[in-house]
Amino acid sequence: MRLWKDNMFHLAKIIILSILDALAVWSATILFTEHKFIFLIILIFITIIINYIYLSKKAYPLRYILPGTFFMILLVVYPIIYTVYVSFTNYGTGNILTKDQVIEQLENKYYLPENTQDFSFNAYKIPDQNKYAVLLDKDDNGYLLGIDQQIEEITDNDPRLTDKNNDGTFDQINDYQILSRANLIKSLSQLQNIEYQYKDNILKMKSISLFSLYRQQYKYISAEDKIHDIKNDIFYTPADGSFASPSGEKLLPGYRSFLGWKNYIKLFTDDRVSTPFLRVFIWTFEWAIISVLSTFALGLFMAILLNDNELRFRKFYRIILILPYALPAFISVLIWRGLLNTEVGVVNQILQTLSIDKIPWLQSVFWSRFALIIINLWLGFPYMMLISLGALQSISGDLYEAAAIDGATPFQRFRYITLPLILVSLGPLLISSFAFNFNNFNVIYLFNEGGPPIVGAQTPAGGTDILISYTYRLSFESGRGSDFGLASAVSILIFMITAVITWFNFKYTGALEEVKENV
Repeated sequence: MRLWKDNMFHLAKIIILSILDALAVWSATILFTEHKFIFLIILIFITIIINYIYLSKKAYPLRYILPGTFFMILLVVYPIIYTVYVSFTNYGTGNILTKDQVIEQLENKYYLPENTQDFSFNAYKIPDQNKYAVLLDKDDNGYLLGIDQQIEEITDNDPRLTDKNNDGTFDQINDYQILSRANLIKSLSQLQNIEYQYKDNILKMKSISLFSLYRQQYKYISAEDKIHDIKNDIFYTPADGSFASPSGEKLLPGYRSFLGWKNYIKLFTDDRVSTPFLRVFIWTFEWAIISVLSTFALGLFMAILLNDNELRFRKFYRIILILPYALPAFISVLIWRGLLNTEVGVVNQILQTLSIDKIPWLQSVFWSRFALIIINLWLGFPYMMLISLGALQSISGDLYEAAAIDGATPFQRFRYITLPLILVSLGPLLISSFAFNFNNFNVIYLFNEGGPPIVGAQTPAGGTDILISYTYRLSFESGRGSDFGLASAVSILIFMITAVITWFNFKYTGALEEVKENV
């Protein structure tokens, strides 16, 4: 029985590997034909590794590591590497395509010469099929027949033409039947995409009754790496992801190109970018530090009160104080946004009853930041309260009794016993909380989308934007389109800062363990 199971398992393994290898060969063929040689080498390498691991007895232990490693590379390592790559490019709106794709698009652009030749036409279609034919009047003695992207000169004696009514209009061309004007209008989108090569020109539909001769406007000269504008006789050369003329005019669209460190340099040297970026950068640290300190202070204060055994209704207070943490954060933020609405918000209405002017919570940078700190305090203190309660209950009461006997005041007991021992447990969590608030996108974006805007900023930066929301707006909300290259550069900076925080967390955790041993 066991031998049978082993044989079946081996057979299943061979079948699965065969399917994977077949898919790999199919993918490799596509990559080779499209000249994606780097991806082809990676595919071959991965396929060989997988086959070796699952067919070789020596690599048996690696079978259990491979799935996790694969998904780690796919979902973690690859996005990081790709983000680093994009940060060194001009990838964004207007520069999405590759250079070859841009050249192909430009070469497919045509213009209508002033003295072009026009042809009246009739369109034909095979019933219940998406196949069309076009018969164009060339002159009194002949026609141009276009079928399947091919066009030929014919006469009215061509056997394929049928005039059933003898009215001078051909009703049918083989299986193709003439379209009435109503059906012609319904088929306009298909007919407008039909092009025929004719005498070094392109025959295209000009209007509902005419086909005309168009000419190719742009021609790529591969030997000189230039685009020739045939219509205006201008040559465009590559420059920072676009084909530019000697006068500086650029052809659209542009293409992805490698910029080196330009995005990073731009963040710190271009005043139109560096000034708002610096403001966002400083506010991000202020926001994270104030958020951690305020939530920790209030949470610890509430925990000390609730840890008092003589406090009546402690369970009721705990339930009430935990509610902000129990509600979904995005709902709470939207409620706060309504409460702090400048015109109709409840908070301003209450202030007006007290003869206090309306506060521009959403229009003023100062008040928007103040409101965000209050909102984040509301959302964050219950978590700090919970973990502080757990830490307080782990501190031995004998320490407080000994300190009281020695004459220590309540403040001294808090300073020299409670706080150091609390930090031993909560220090790493406070650092993690700093990293969380450093990238706390939801609160910032849901409250006022990072606004109000910074006046004069070239990039879409707001007065309450932190780096993560600034990156999002660079990617998707820029008035000039998306700038994924610059956004990726900011993302790399965020990654580096978060990595430093993580490193400090590990180091600080070890230091706190030493403190714990000496307390």
